[in-house]
Formats: sequence, C-alpha cells, structure tokens
Amino acid sequence: MTAEQTGLRIQEALDELAGEGAQAAGEQLVRELMAFYGDGLARLVGALPPATLARLLDDPAVAGLLVLHDLHPEDTAARIARALAQLPEPVEVLGFDTATGSLRVRRSRSGCGCTEQDIEGALACHAPEVTAVELEHAPQLLQIGTRPAAPAEVR
Repeated sequence: MTAEQTGLRIQEALDELAGEGAQAAGEQLVRELMAFYGDGLARLVGALPPATLARLLDDPAVAGLLVLHDLHPEDTAARIARALAQLPEPVEVLGFDTATGSLRVRRSRSGCGCTEQDIEGALACHAPEVTAVELEHAPQLLQIGTRPAAPAEVR
C-alpha cells in the first residue's frame, strides 16, 4: 500500500466521521494508520543490523511498537526476561499461564523491593500479554550461629 492510497483511505474515513457511522469510521481510520505504520516499521526492522536492533529492544517505546505490530523478534519468554532484567531488584519467574496471562514471580532476595505494580509497569511494553502478576516472597533464611558464651559462675 502506498502513502497516497493510505491518504485517500484516511480521508474517506474522516469524511464518514461526520455522519452516522462515526464509530465504525473511527475504527477503520485506526486500522488504516496501524497498517501503514506497521508496513513502515517492518521495512525499518528488516534494514537494521542485528546489533542495532538488539540494542533497540531494551527501549520500552520501541519494544511496544514492535510487539503491537507483531514485529518483535523475541518470543514471550525472552521479552518477559528482558523486561524483568530492567528492574532494580532481581525476580525469578516461577511460571507463566498463557491462557490467563498470569505471571508468577518471586523476589530473589528478602526485604524491600519491587512491587507487583513495578513489575507490571516493566512488562507493559515488552510483554503486554501478561495481564496479571502474582508476586511470591522468598522464604526467610534461618540464621544459625554459635551460642553466646555462658557467663562465668562466681563462687
């Protein structure tokens, strides 16, 4: 599809917005723009050297656009790992249910750190198929040490 063809379709959709079919025309307008941008992004991604593309995948805006247009070169598990690696505290993936979009994770160390909202925010652009995060806390380690010396008996 050429830029001129896209322009004509957009103009037709805008003309229809004034009439009774405003919602359908608005949806068609979004579809046309998405297809146009998707075609352009596909050409850009195909022309990028692999090292350049790999660096760009860490950018949430770029990752989000590539996911939105089904152009992201990584699978869901890799995108989840990439997003979680950007968090200030490490988390361990315990499982991902593709049917429900639920991701189970556990903090790798105890104490203060990432909340479910922090994790959801990191995943928003990289892996939008994750719709819920279940955060389990790492078990507290039992500290075992020697007993303090008993006080000396005074006689």
